[in-house]
Amino acid sequence: MQRHRLLWSFVAVLAALMHLGATDTGQKPRRVVSLNLCVDELLLRLADPRNVASVTWLARDPGNSNVADLAAEIPVNHGLAEEIIPLQPDLVIAGIYTARPAVAMLKRTGTPLAEVGVPKNLAEVRQQIRDIAGLIGEREKGESVVGAMDASLATLPSASSLSRPRAIVLNPNGATVGKGTLVDEIMTRAGLTNVAAELALDNYGQIPLETVVAKGVDVLILSAGRDGPPALATEILRHPVLAALSDRTRIVVMPGRLWNCGGPAVVDAIGRLRRVADEARARAPAR
Repeated sequence: MQRHRLLWSFVAVLAALMHLGATDTGQKPRRVVSLNLCVDELLLRLADPRNVASVTWLARDPGNSNVADLAAEIPVNHGLAEEIIPLQPDLVIAGIYTARPAVAMLKRTGTPLAEVGVPKNLAEVRQQIRDIAGLIGEREKGESVVGAMDASLATLPSASSLSRPRAIVLNPNGATVGKGTLVDEIMTRAGLTNVAAELALDNYGQIPLETVVAKGVDVLILSAGRDGPPALATEILRHPVLAALSDRTRIVVMPGRLWNCGGPAVVDAIGRLRRVADEARARAPAR
């Protein structure tokens, strides 16, 4: 058994080295598979559609995806190894937190595999675009996407140097987003103060609704609408206190597809929140 595992490990390493060698010599992977919604978007923006063997089923859902139109004709998968292996991909790109059973199986079968993390800021967003572009042999296209994103950022009005409205994100189950995250940088660039960061909350955590009320936030950002089907996870978003907050707190819904992934859509997220910040300042009583 130990010898069998060592053999598969050797095959996996050899396959990865062969793939990297092909990329370095200019040969593009011809059958690329994505196992992650965020990878879906970058792959569809960067790759020749003929070289995309499969993306996740969520890529076709306009409620979750920014590139549903690009995914319309691409075969989809549900993150299962038995779907991926028959495709004989020459590269599979997965997220470090998603489709873990499939990733483990693909590693054992020696399928060329790359795993990408979650960007924590715009610099890491740019780097991830370049990394994926490099993996699929589309470095020039990667630079073009990064350049277009930065050009869009440059067209946004500058954030006001006046007071920064206090804001907090409230997700289902009372989850919020603290410092050291892409969401925190988006809020900061928009001219908002992330209250969760003031609470010494790193990355992701939960926050009681009482804390949201006690902190007297100017802007409450929901990443899920309150008019969806009933669910325990979203019950907090229907709490009556949120309706009571609306007199003094601006409640906005941010589509998750704009800032859950590191891609060009983060520019839209910054622009939306910058307008919200300006409106919150205009509503604030004179001091």
